[in-house]
Amino acid sequence: MKPPARRPRPDAARPDAFRPDAARAAPPRPRNPTRSAALALLNAVLLRHRGLEEALDSLPPAEARDRAAAHRIAAAVLRRLGSLDAVLEPLLRREPPPEVRQALRIGAAELLLLETPPHAAVASAVDLVPRPFAGLVNAVLRRVAAQGPAALEELDGERLDTPGWLWSAWHAAYGPAVRAIARAHRVPAPLDLSLLPGTAPPAGAERLPTGTARLPAGTRITELPEFAAGQAWAQDAAAALPARLLAAVPGMAVADLCAAPGGKTAQLAATGARVVAVERDGNRMGRLRENLLRLKLEAELVQADAAAWNPGTRFDAVLLDAPCSATGTIRRHPDVPHLKRPGDIPTLAGLQRRLLENAARLLAPGGRLVFATCSLQREEGEAQAMAGIPGLVPDPVRPEEVPGLEAALSPEGWLRTRPDLWAEQGGMDGFFMARFRAA
Repeated sequence: MKPPARRPRPDAARPDAFRPDAARAAPPRPRNPTRSAALALLNAVLLRHRGLEEALDSLPPAEARDRAAAHRIAAAVLRRLGSLDAVLEPLLRREPPPEVRQALRIGAAELLLLETPPHAAVASAVDLVPRPFAGLVNAVLRRVAAQGPAALEELDGERLDTPGWLWSAWHAAYGPAVRAIARAHRVPAPLDLSLLPGTAPPAGAERLPTGTARLPAGTRITELPEFAAGQAWAQDAAAALPARLLAAVPGMAVADLCAAPGGKTAQLAATGARVVAVERDGNRMGRLRENLLRLKLEAELVQADAAAWNPGTRFDAVLLDAPCSATGTIRRHPDVPHLKRPGDIPTLAGLQRRLLENAARLLAPGGRLVFATCSLQREEGEAQAMAGIPGLVPDPVRPEEVPGLEAALSPEGWLRTRPDLWAEQGGMDGFFMARFRAA
């Protein structure tokens, strides 16, 4: 006897069924403002290829708490995108529309990474999607919640969360350390501060060997008295090193090329040097000006293309923190791996070469040049230094200039920081630095 035929399930039982009649009939559900903002941020980065900070600035007015929480959620998704998708993939019969995919990622990140209560994570993700997809999101995220964080432990997270071209490049450059680098990118970075001379570190801050004051990740700089008093600014410990290596002194004539947003300009101005800060972008120049005003520091600001700028004078020292792929800043900018492409690197390396050649022409005899990039790509660092610069000779960095970072010095006297260095203290950005002197 043949078994009775199974009756097809009604659409309401099929979470991935799209029912336009239901969509028209159902009233819209109120959206959680934090999750709505997180969804907008992810759409901006992953669909429209806009930077996360730029997208955050363009959000509609909202409470500071909602904006900060939305940024935290979006950043968590971007850091662990590959792993989150690997958890979701077996639970989906077909690829959902992009906005539904983002809602699922948000819900999974809240469940597996951010310790959001399951009922809140699932319900808020459901409210982000059109009603025909509510059942899908509800069903999938309930299964994710049942698996719990253990679902991530079975995955090769370092590999999944790193684009293949970056993994290959870093493996070629750093060997097995590629895993430690990728691991460092998976957690939020601490808040690093540079301080005006004579300013004590904020309460609870750790003073790093190179002088940076470090506070835990999630600390709001705007709530610090030192920031409100114009005595401190945010600057990663590695980002503070190029100006330190320039060793400016009072009265020294210094050019800071590609200067915005102004952290290094502030360091140089605070030494008493006569600083000329050159920046091509007008909007970024405005930010540089605002930062110097807040810190009550002075520098001459010039809006010009540093690759062609010729002021008709020469400088005792030049700092060139050149535009680059910024792959060394992924801890702080988790959108970078999703915005950059392999083809960007040769273009940026060509720009860096033009900037270096012009920077060399700005030096007085015996003058010092520090070249830096916040990139982990060798084409934007070691390869540039190895090629040499006409008219300049190497001026190797000495171990005593970078206490605690002796392991980051190369035999040539270049400094290569990585996100996995000082891991117990919270790591640091990936920078390359080389110093030269005019012959």
